[in-house]
Amino acid sequence: MNLKLKDLSDQVIVITGASSGIGLVTARMAAKRGARVVLNSRNESELRKACERINARGGRAVYAVGDVADPDAMEMVANRAISEFGGLNTWVNNAGIGMYGRLTQMSMADKRRLFDVNFWGVINGCRVAVRHLRHSGGAIINIGSVTSDRAIPLLGMYSASKHAVKGYTDSLRMELEEAGAPIAVTLVKPASINTPFTEHARNYMEEEPEYAGAVYPPEEVARAILRCAEHPMRDVIVGGGGKLMSVMGAVAPRMTDVVMERTLFKGQRKNEPRRRGDGSLNEPREDGRRYGRTEHHVMRRSAYTRAAMSDVGRVLPVIAIGALVAASVRALRQAS
Repeated sequence: MNLKLKDLSDQVIVITGASSGIGLVTARMAAKRGARVVLNSRNESELRKACERINARGGRAVYAVGDVADPDAMEMVANRAISEFGGLNTWVNNAGIGMYGRLTQMSMADKRRLFDVNFWGVINGCRVAVRHLRHSGGAIINIGSVTSDRAIPLLGMYSASKHAVKGYTDSLRMELEEAGAPIAVTLVKPASINTPFTEHARNYMEEEPEYAGAVYPPEEVARAILRCAEHPMRDVIVGGGGKLMSVMGAVAPRMTDVVMERTLFKGQRKNEPRRRGDGSLNEPREDGRRYGRTEHHVMRRSAYTRAAMSDVGRVLPVIAIGALVAASVRALRQAS
């Protein structure tokens, strides 16, 4: 289905998890480009500050407090968009939480709570968004992770939840296409992003957690989200390091296991003791910040992602598949 989405300046965009990190950066960038934005998270004080800052700079923003794990809260977010701006065009399911430690250490209550936020939160948001967009059209953008493609140790439950988000997103896309619903469904898969993710995460380790691999700024993810809000894409990985990890996991899974076993058990720990273990799993904390406290170098941009999202980059996979088919046909003819 060839969907035509509105320009950002004509859109109302709902963003969950918008009081810090990727969600906050996306809201600011969207408002700067003329979109009307509805911010959601559990932290009312930080949402209010974020909206005041956007509105003071000439943007238009309102907020709706609520936990994405609560279906009724997501209904309230949609109602806020309708009452303030007359409807919605793009829904971004961004809210999520990490959990560091070995799977055998984690309590069942924490595991369930993580899935309530990361997986059921996406389902709750999609359910409301589909109902409102089914006739008017628009976009649903789910924020997965490169761990949607390749699980990593010490982030096992997070990886599992993002695998679930990928499966749900892919199925939802096919069902909506088959039904003729004018809704674009995109999965954005960030690599390691310099946000307060590690500070917000539930941490079972004795040390403070650290990102794995190359780290990218949240602006790169926001840029991808807003690109997909105007130009439908199936999915996009943010960060060339994430793409490499995804490809390695698919092409050489056992070798990838060994590399991760040798590097990531130590590589995801800072050389400092754990400050707080509970993070923001059950209550919001340390919001309002766009960036985290990583000790790694943060890349200025992702050349891979920008190329993949360009008009030329989007047709390269089609060209590559065509070339592969042509080569296969030639080989069959020669063999016969």
